[in-house]
Amino acid sequence: QVQLVENGGGLVQPGDSLRISCAVTGLTLTLTNYAMAWFRQAPGKEREFVAGFGSKDEIILYEQSVKGRFTISSDNAKNTLFLQMNSLQPEDTAVYYCAGNFGRAAYVLTAPSSYQNWGRGTQVTVSS
Repeated sequence: QVQLVENGGGLVQPGDSLRISCAVTGLTLTLTNYAMAWFRQAPGKEREFVAGFGSKDEIILYEQSVKGRFTISSDNAKNTLFLQMNSLQPEDTAVYYCAGNFGRAAYVLTAPSSYQNWGRGTQVTVSS
């Protein structure tokens, strides 16, 4: 059974940096096609795509407001996805979710409904 577990959220001040991670268990990323992404959901808002890529992608997609500040990456040897977030702002406050589509997709997907596997989320709060 595939499981995704996020880690690394917390409370930071505006302008600070934070790196969150997502550990994938139940499969080996180096042996499967996949699309993986980070989404976020703020109170009262819909879940939105933040950043993502596929195993065969040569491009990485970012939501417009995080371009230049956030970086998504993976360590396939450790089956882990990362999101480095710099210059955090209060509007980045949300629960951040890791999502995966394993074995069916190899290119980035931006719709939440395209992902079958989700973590429980990690809270990121940006406040002074």
